[in-house]
Amino acid sequence: MPPSNADLITRAFDDRSLLAQADVLAAIEATIAGLDDGSLRTAEPGETGAWIVHEWVKKAILLYFAIRKMERIEVGPFEFYDKVPLKKGLDRQGVRVVPPGVVRYGAFLEPTAVVMPGYVNIGARVGAGSMVDTWATVGSCAQVGKGVHLAGGVGIGGVLEPPSARPVIIEDGVFVGSRAVIVEGTLVEREAVIGAGVVLTASTAILDVTGDTVVEHRGRVPARSVVIPGMRQKKFPAGEFGVPCALIIGTRSASTDRKVSLEAALRDFGVPV
Repeated sequence: MPPSNADLITRAFDDRSLLAQADVLAAIEATIAGLDDGSLRTAEPGETGAWIVHEWVKKAILLYFAIRKMERIEVGPFEFYDKVPLKKGLDRQGVRVVPPGVVRYGAFLEPTAVVMPGYVNIGARVGAGSMVDTWATVGSCAQVGKGVHLAGGVGIGGVLEPPSARPVIIEDGVFVGSRAVIVEGTLVEREAVIGAGVVLTASTAILDVTGDTVVEHRGRVPARSVVIPGMRQKKFPAGEFGVPCALIIGTRSASTDRKVSLEAALRDFGVPV
């Protein structure tokens, strides 16, 4: 039985001399094509709801950079010089990309997704009905669900190395306010509302202050949470200073649909967008 693409790519990642072999090159190209048409993805939810990272797919992206040569890409009056071509066939796929928005080959957008003048990198996935607003970026391998709005200037970080690292995951129905930054594999669960200017990293303290005592999360925003920027005091040798954190100040109403509950969350909690 011939080795699978996953086997070939895993071997080549550990031994770059194998990149001279035709079957390895074909496996890499086929994997990137699978990412581009949506038949493959770098991470996906498992049966229990936990997200599974496909390390060999991320390794294929890294190897793709190694085998590609720089080339000039001309698009009307625009010129680019890069290793990765632009995504094509957007009209056939039912995806709207507004100039000068950029989607790289190897990214997948479901029909009805919209990219304003923003950026979607290789390995990323954006769900149906989602909006990547002006100057928002979706980094390598990031997973953005259905019905998500990434407002102007939002930064969704990318990650390729180490291949085992979880990418940023934004689940269905999430709203991310202007200039928010979400990086380092942070998971934002379904229908959460992230206020403008919130910064979420793997080490950011996400403090639920809705009860009598503070509940702390890191690397994960619980479903339907309403989150705003915050500060908390921390002692250092030189004195006590404010350290940025994120505050969960409420949840979306379960009695209303997504649109109504989003508007209610913004109104009731005064979340900046």
